[in-house]
Amino acid sequence: MRLNTTTLQLGCIGLKLGHHSLFFGSLVQGKGSVYSPQTAVQVPENDSVKLPCIYSGFSSPRVEWKFVQGSTTALVCYNNQITVPYADRVTFSSSGITFSSVTRKDNGEYTCMVSEDGGQNYGEVSIHLTVLVPPSKPTVSIPSSVTIGNRAVLTCSEHDGSPPSEYSWFKDGVPMLTADAKKTRAFINSSYTIDPKSGDLVFDPVSAFDSGEYYCEAQNGYGTAMRSEAVRMEAVELNVGGIVAAVLVTLILLGLLIFGIWFAYSRGYFERTKKGTAPGKKVIYSQPSARSEGEFKQTSSFLV
Repeated sequence: MRLNTTTLQLGCIGLKLGHHSLFFGSLVQGKGSVYSPQTAVQVPENDSVKLPCIYSGFSSPRVEWKFVQGSTTALVCYNNQITVPYADRVTFSSSGITFSSVTRKDNGEYTCMVSEDGGQNYGEVSIHLTVLVPPSKPTVSIPSSVTIGNRAVLTCSEHDGSPPSEYSWFKDGVPMLTADAKKTRAFINSSYTIDPKSGDLVFDPVSAFDSGEYYCEAQNGYGTAMRSEAVRMEAVELNVGGIVAAVLVTLILLGLLIFGIWFAYSRGYFERTKKGTAPGKKVIYSQPSARSEGEFKQTSSFLV
């Protein structure tokens, strides 16, 4: 497709390609144009906000608004009318839609789609709405005792912040760097990594210098950073003596079990009772002898 011209329109840079125009954040087919002066909007939770959508070149514009959050898609506006789920807090106008109050569930992408009968004119523009919510107090999972030389994972998380929080860790009140930790004197003998997105602090391996009191902080650029409870973690040596003792006890118990089974067999406790009649009684059965016709004889006898 050959580039015909480059245009500057209403503060948005666009490329006109044949009968199609592509503006940053918008798509237009035909002679009409659709754009928004704000393609990314941030607003505190419970505040009102307007998502602008400006269009021209449509003789009978039909406007729809689509909301996408992850795998969820919903229509906010259909044929210039707000749909029922949003009717109590969203109003429609020719220049956009207005929320009287937003919640964190409204986070997502809103697409303004403008068309007219016949399908010759169509345009759309997308706006990403971020509802600002400060982080809550994070929860941590920190083992009270870890073995030196093993791998240990400490976790930190909170689920209220919007946008999602990033995490930092502290040991004995000293910030732990996310990179080049060994450049600081406090952690020169420690081997750890921190993922600010997931909040995981990983020691691989644990050293004797990793004993201490740990806590994390969550922050997302809105509101105050929130701190977790502090938990002490002890790095301990592998208890070789305890392992040896446990093995010896297990072997002794196994030996006693084997001896008990042997003793029971030697005393006849496991001897099976013979199947049949009671002891001291015999059953003798003799096959019937041949007999002639008309002659009756006792053909079998039982002797007890």
